[in-house]
Amino acid sequence: SPSCRLYCEEEKDPKRRSCQTVLAEALDTVVRSFAPILPHLAEEVFQHLPYKKDSEGVFRTGWIRASSAWKKPGIEEAIEGACAMRDSFLGSISGKNALEYEVVIVIEPGLLFELMEALQAEETSSVSQLNEIMMASQTTLLSELPKETPADANIVKGTFLINLEGGYIREESSYKVIALPIAKAKCPRCRRYTSDSSSTPCPRCLKVTA
Repeated sequence: SPSCRLYCEEEKDPKRRSCQTVLAEALDTVVRSFAPILPHLAEEVFQHLPYKKDSEGVFRTGWIRASSAWKKPGIEEAIEGACAMRDSFLGSISGKNALEYEVVIVIEPGLLFELMEALQAEETSSVSQLNEIMMASQTTLLSELPKETPADANIVKGTFLINLEGGYIREESSYKVIALPIAKAKCPRCRRYTSDSSSTPCPRCLKVTA
């Protein structure tokens, strides 16, 4: 989540800086969008932006021009697919605290699996983009159901339609989501259940605060 990136990562960590970049870009776009309707408010916000600006006033910035650097093929579909899996996960735990669980996502090899790998390169992670979207303490991405899956595990099945290149590439993929109570303790700093002891920060937080 943005709050975890901003407050838990190291000051100059790329994850934290990228989050700040997105927030700054979003604020800049919103302010310039409502400037013709609320000029005084837009100018006041613009003058209080906490970073260097190219123009002296909001009305000298010109109209909004989205950079092509923001358009990355597959990223939108990857996020939408991850959000669909998150909905399956949250629905399976019936309003309980998502951080008290680890999520196992099983997808057969194919385009959907590759899209999820773009969000989580490691098999298991507590700090990946995929895990942030899932809102769990830990996420595991697999291509087949693990043999040690409990017999009474609640396995939620779903499908996601991938639509790339304006519909030129269309592929419907199935996935399974398994929510398992996490065995680790709550980190006193980031509040995720990724620590060996409730009195000791998790490995990520120990590294940041060292």
